[in-house]
Amino acid sequence: MEGKRKRKLSVAIITFNEEKNIGDCIRSIESVADEIVVLDSLSTDRTKEIATSFSKVKFYESPFPGHVEQKNKAIGFCSNDWILSLDADERADKTLVQSIELFLESELVNADGFKIARLTYHLGRWIRYSGWYPLRRFRLFQKKAATWVGENPHDYIELKTGSHGKTMKGDILHYSFTDFSHQITTINQFSSIVAYTRYAKGERFSLIKTILKPLGKFFEIYIFKFGFLDGIPGLWIAIASSFSTFLKYAKLYELDRKQIERPSNIRKEYGKN
Repeated sequence: MEGKRKRKLSVAIITFNEEKNIGDCIRSIESVADEIVVLDSLSTDRTKEIATSFSKVKFYESPFPGHVEQKNKAIGFCSNDWILSLDADERADKTLVQSIELFLESELVNADGFKIARLTYHLGRWIRYSGWYPLRRFRLFQKKAATWVGENPHDYIELKTGSHGKTMKGDILHYSFTDFSHQITTINQFSSIVAYTRYAKGERFSLIKTILKPLGKFFEIYIFKFGFLDGIPGLWIAIASSFSTFLKYAKLYELDRKQIERPSNIRKEYGKN
Protein backbone atom coordinates (compact mmCIF):
# COMPACT_ATOMS: atom_id res chain seq x y z
CA MET A 1 0.00 0.00 0.00
CA GLU A 2 2.83 2.40 0.78
CA GLY A 3 3.97 2.35 -2.86
CA LYS A 4 0.67 3.94 -3.93
CA ARG A 5 0.91 6.85 -1.54
CA LYS A 6 1.27 10.40 -2.80
CA ARG A 7 2.25 11.87 0.55
CA LYS A 8 3.84 10.83 3.84
CA LEU A 9 2.36 11.00 7.33
CA SER A 10 3.88 11.81 10.71
CA VAL A 11 1.98 10.93 13.89
CA ALA A 12 2.65 13.16 16.92
CA ILE A 13 2.00 11.93 20.48
CA ILE A 14 2.95 13.58 23.78
CA THR A 15 3.34 11.37 26.83
CA PHE A 16 3.92 11.30 30.57
CA ASN A 17 3.84 7.95 32.39
CA GLU A 18 1.70 6.30 29.72
CA GLU A 19 3.02 2.73 29.89
CA LYS A 20 -0.56 1.39 30.00
CA ASN A 21 -1.63 3.25 26.86
CA ILE A 22 1.23 4.05 24.51
CA GLY A 23 1.59 0.57 22.99
CA ASP A 24 -2.06 0.28 21.93
CA CYS A 25 -2.05 3.86 20.67
CA ILE A 26 0.93 3.22 18.39
CA ARG A 27 -0.39 -0.14 17.18
CA SER A 28 -3.69 1.45 16.12
CA ILE A 29 -2.01 3.83 13.66
CA GLU A 30 1.39 2.39 12.72
CA SER A 31 0.14 0.81 9.47
CA VAL A 32 -0.43 4.24 7.87
CA ALA A 33 2.35 6.19 9.61
CA ASP A 34 5.73 6.85 8.02
CA GLU A 35 7.06 8.04 11.37
CA ILE A 36 5.64 8.30 14.88
CA VAL A 37 7.04 11.13 16.97
CA VAL A 38 6.69 10.58 20.72
CA LEU A 39 7.60 13.60 22.85
CA ASP A 40 7.83 12.51 26.47
CA SER A 41 7.76 14.73 29.57
CA LEU A 42 10.43 12.78 31.47
CA SER A 43 8.33 9.74 32.38
CA THR A 44 9.37 7.58 35.31
CA ASP A 45 7.62 4.40 34.13
CA ARG A 46 8.15 2.12 31.08
CA THR A 47 6.79 4.61 28.52
CA LYS A 48 10.16 5.05 26.79
CA GLU A 49 10.93 1.33 26.75
CA ILE A 50 7.57 0.47 25.18
CA ALA A 51 7.51 3.33 22.67
CA THR A 52 11.02 2.75 21.38
CA SER A 53 10.27 -0.94 20.76
CA PHE A 54 8.34 0.18 17.65
CA SER A 55 10.54 0.68 14.58
CA LYS A 56 8.71 3.77 13.31
CA VAL A 57 8.98 5.67 16.59
CA LYS A 58 11.28 8.66 17.02
CA PHE A 59 11.47 9.31 20.74
CA TYR A 60 12.26 12.71 22.28
CA GLU A 61 12.26 13.97 25.85
CA SER A 62 11.59 17.47 27.14
CA PRO A 63 10.30 19.04 30.39
CA PHE A 64 6.59 19.81 30.25
CA PRO A 65 5.83 23.54 29.74
CA GLY A 66 2.09 23.10 29.11
CA HIS A 67 -0.17 21.16 26.77
CA VAL A 68 -0.25 23.74 23.97
CA GLU A 69 3.48 24.36 24.09
CA GLN A 70 4.40 20.67 24.25
CA LYS A 71 2.15 19.69 21.34
CA ASN A 72 3.58 22.48 19.18
CA LYS A 73 7.06 21.26 20.08
CA ALA A 74 6.08 17.75 18.99
CA ILE A 75 4.96 19.14 15.63
CA GLY A 76 8.40 20.70 15.26
CA PHE A 77 10.02 17.26 15.50
CA CYS A 78 7.87 15.86 12.67
CA SER A 79 9.65 15.59 9.32
CA ASN A 80 6.61 15.22 7.04
CA ASP A 81 4.18 17.84 5.76
CA TRP A 82 1.07 16.03 7.01
CA ILE A 83 0.62 15.30 10.72
CA LEU A 84 -1.91 13.32 12.72
CA SER A 85 -2.02 14.27 16.40
CA LEU A 86 -3.12 11.71 18.98
CA ASP A 87 -3.10 11.54 22.77
CA ALA A 88 -1.65 8.40 24.33
CA ASP A 89 -5.07 7.32 25.64
CA GLU A 90 -6.54 7.48 22.13
CA ARG A 91 -6.73 4.96 19.29
CA ALA A 92 -7.58 5.28 15.60
CA ASP A 93 -10.51 3.02 14.70
CA LYS A 94 -10.51 0.89 11.55
CA THR A 95 -12.69 3.31 9.58
CA LEU A 96 -10.35 6.18 10.37
CA VAL A 97 -7.28 4.15 9.37
CA GLN A 98 -8.95 3.32 6.05
CA SER A 99 -9.87 6.98 5.51
CA ILE A 100 -6.28 8.05 6.18
CA GLU A 101 -4.96 5.41 3.77
CA LEU A 102 -7.28 6.69 1.02
CA PHE A 103 -6.21 10.25 1.78
CA LEU A 104 -2.52 9.34 1.50
CA GLU A 105 -3.17 7.69 -1.88
CA SER A 106 -5.30 10.53 -3.31
CA GLU A 107 -3.90 12.55 -6.20
CA LEU A 108 -5.48 15.81 -5.10
CA VAL A 109 -6.44 16.98 -1.62
CA ASN A 110 -8.44 20.19 -1.46
CA ALA A 111 -7.90 20.76 2.25
CA ASP A 112 -5.26 21.86 4.74
CA GLY A 113 -6.77 20.00 7.67
CA PHE A 114 -9.37 17.38 8.56
CA LYS A 115 -11.72 17.30 11.53
CA ILE A 116 -12.12 13.88 13.13
CA ALA A 117 -14.79 12.78 15.61
CA ARG A 118 -13.75 11.47 19.03
CA LEU A 119 -15.74 8.71 20.75
CA THR A 120 -15.06 8.31 24.47
CA TYR A 121 -15.34 5.11 26.52
CA HIS A 122 -16.35 5.90 30.10
CA LEU A 123 -17.79 3.82 32.95
CA GLY A 124 -18.27 0.75 30.78
CA ARG A 125 -19.94 2.30 27.75
CA TRP A 126 -19.33 4.49 24.72
CA ILE A 127 -20.60 8.02 25.42
CA ARG A 128 -22.62 9.30 22.46
CA TYR A 129 -24.22 12.38 24.03
CA SER A 130 -23.33 14.66 26.99
CA GLY A 131 -21.45 16.95 24.59
CA TRP A 132 -18.74 14.31 24.22
CA TYR A 133 -19.66 13.04 20.75
CA PRO A 134 -18.95 13.61 17.95
CA LEU A 135 -16.79 16.51 19.24
CA ARG A 136 -15.02 16.94 15.89
CA ARG A 137 -11.66 18.71 16.01
CA PHE A 138 -8.81 19.19 13.56
CA ARG A 139 -6.39 16.31 14.14
CA LEU A 140 -4.97 15.66 10.66
CA PHE A 141 -3.36 18.75 9.18
CA GLN A 142 -0.58 20.26 7.12
CA LYS A 143 2.33 21.32 9.27
CA LYS A 144 2.58 24.74 7.62
CA ALA A 145 -1.15 25.45 7.94
CA ALA A 146 -1.91 24.74 11.59
CA THR A 147 -0.85 25.37 15.17
CA TRP A 148 -1.97 24.31 18.63
CA VAL A 149 -3.75 27.08 20.57
CA GLY A 150 -6.16 27.32 23.50
CA GLU A 151 -6.15 27.69 27.27
CA ASN A 152 -4.17 24.92 28.95
CA PRO A 153 -5.12 22.15 29.32
CA HIS A 154 -7.93 22.64 26.78
CA ASP A 155 -5.90 22.76 23.59
CA TYR A 156 -7.06 22.57 19.98
CA ILE A 157 -5.66 22.87 16.47
CA GLU A 158 -6.38 26.12 14.67
CA LEU A 159 -5.90 26.43 10.92
CA LYS A 160 -4.12 29.55 9.79
CA THR A 161 -5.93 32.29 7.86
CA GLY A 162 -6.77 31.22 4.34
CA SER A 163 -6.56 27.51 5.10
CA HIS A 164 -9.40 25.14 4.25
CA GLY A 165 -10.73 22.29 6.36
CA LYS A 166 -12.86 19.19 5.77
CA THR A 167 -14.27 16.30 7.81
CA MET A 168 -12.83 12.77 7.68
CA LYS A 169 -14.78 9.55 8.26
CA GLY A 170 -13.90 7.44 11.27
CA ASP A 171 -13.45 7.99 14.99
CA ILE A 172 -10.64 8.55 17.41
CA LEU A 173 -11.42 6.18 20.28
CA HIS A 174 -10.72 7.82 23.64
CA TYR A 175 -10.22 5.71 26.76
CA SER A 176 -10.55 8.53 29.25
CA PHE A 177 -10.60 7.45 32.90
CA THR A 178 -9.81 4.10 34.47
CA ASP A 179 -12.12 4.72 37.45
CA PHE A 180 -13.69 7.46 39.59
CA SER A 181 -10.46 8.09 41.47
CA HIS A 182 -8.64 8.70 38.20
CA GLN A 183 -11.39 11.07 37.06
CA ILE A 184 -11.34 13.08 40.30
CA THR A 185 -7.53 13.29 40.21
CA THR A 186 -7.65 14.58 36.63
CA ILE A 187 -10.38 17.10 37.46
CA ASN A 188 -8.31 18.39 40.37
CA GLN A 189 -5.17 18.70 38.24
CA PHE A 190 -6.83 20.30 35.22
CA SER A 191 -8.87 22.77 37.29
CA SER A 192 -5.60 23.96 38.86
CA ILE A 193 -4.06 24.51 35.44
CA VAL A 194 -7.09 26.52 34.29
CA ALA A 195 -7.16 28.58 37.50
CA TYR A 196 -3.46 29.46 37.25
CA THR A 197 -3.79 30.31 33.56
CA ARG A 198 -6.80 32.55 34.06
CA TYR A 199 -5.28 34.22 37.10
CA ALA A 200 -2.15 35.03 35.09
CA LYS A 201 -4.39 36.64 32.46
CA GLY A 202 -6.02 38.88 35.06
CA GLU A 203 -9.21 37.01 35.89
CA ARG A 204 -10.29 37.21 39.53
CA PHE A 205 -12.75 35.43 41.81
CA SER A 206 -16.47 36.06 41.28
CA LEU A 207 -19.03 34.77 43.79
CA ILE A 208 -21.86 34.97 41.25
CA LYS A 209 -19.91 32.89 38.71
CA THR A 210 -18.91 30.40 41.41
CA ILE A 211 -22.59 29.80 42.16
CA LEU A 212 -24.14 30.03 38.70
CA LYS A 213 -21.50 28.55 36.39
CA PRO A 214 -21.49 25.05 37.96
CA LEU A 215 -25.30 24.93 37.89
CA GLY A 216 -25.33 26.07 34.29
CA LYS A 217 -22.75 23.47 33.33
CA PHE A 218 -24.84 20.65 34.84
CA PHE A 219 -28.01 21.60 32.97
CA GLU A 220 -26.06 22.26 29.77
CA ILE A 221 -24.64 18.74 29.71
CA TYR A 222 -27.44 16.70 31.25
CA ILE A 223 -30.42 18.42 29.60
CA PHE A 224 -29.41 20.49 26.59
CA LYS A 225 -26.69 18.08 25.40
CA PHE A 226 -28.87 15.04 26.17
CA GLY A 227 -26.62 13.59 28.84
CA PHE A 228 -29.62 11.72 30.25
CA LEU A 229 -29.52 9.51 27.14
CA ASP A 230 -26.13 8.21 28.29
CA GLY A 231 -27.74 6.69 31.38
CA ILE A 232 -25.96 6.75 34.73
CA PRO A 233 -22.59 7.64 33.11
CA GLY A 234 -24.28 10.71 31.59
CA LEU A 235 -25.42 11.82 35.03
CA TRP A 236 -21.92 11.31 36.44
CA ILE A 237 -20.42 13.31 33.56
CA ALA A 238 -22.78 16.22 34.23
CA ILE A 239 -22.04 16.19 37.97
CA ALA A 240 -18.28 15.88 37.43
CA SER A 241 -18.28 18.73 34.90
CA SER A 242 -20.23 20.90 37.33
CA PHE A 243 -17.75 20.08 40.10
CA SER A 244 -14.81 20.84 37.80
CA THR A 245 -16.30 24.24 36.99
CA PHE A 246 -16.75 24.96 40.71
CA LEU A 247 -13.12 24.02 41.45
CA LYS A 248 -11.80 26.47 38.85
CA TYR A 249 -13.50 29.37 40.61
CA ALA A 250 -12.73 28.07 44.11
CA LYS A 251 -9.04 27.96 43.21
CA LEU A 252 -9.26 31.47 41.79
CA TYR A 253 -10.56 32.49 45.21
CA GLU A 254 -7.49 30.95 46.85
CA LEU A 255 -5.13 32.58 44.37
CA ASP A 256 -6.89 35.92 44.73
CA ARG A 257 -6.26 35.88 48.46
CA LYS A 258 -2.69 34.64 48.22
CA GLN A 259 -3.53 31.55 50.28
CA ILE A 260 -1.67 29.15 47.99
CA GLU A 261 1.39 29.34 45.80
CA ARG A 262 1.97 27.78 42.41
CA PRO A 263 3.24 24.22 43.11
CA SER A 264 6.87 23.71 42.19
CA ASN A 265 5.99 20.24 40.92
CA ILE A 266 3.28 21.40 38.51
CA ARG A 267 5.14 19.85 35.54
CA LYS A 268 5.29 16.52 37.28
CA GLU A 269 1.65 16.64 38.29
CA TYR A 270 0.30 17.94 34.99
CA GLY A 271 2.73 16.39 32.53
CA LYS A 272 0.03 14.05 31.26
CA ASN A 273 -1.50 14.70 27.80
